[in-house]
Amino acid sequence: MWEHVALMSDYRKARRSGVMRPGGMPIDPNSQVASKLKAFYAAVEQEPIPDMFLDLLEQLDKAEKAGKA
Repeated sequence: MWEHVALMSDYRKARRSGVMRPGGMPIDPNSQVASKLKAFYAAVEQEPIPDMFLDLLEQLDKAEKAGKA
């Protein structure tokens, strides 16, 4: 009986931690990582490009044009 209680407790912990789907199927850890990375990447895409980086790109363009002339 206590073994059954321990299993139910582990199941509830897994559900709360996001390791189990609502239907009781375990979620693949790789898919969890992939979805979190996609969400992070989408958030980073929305951030503006820093002025310092834009300045560096402009300097690179000038250097390339000067090298071709």
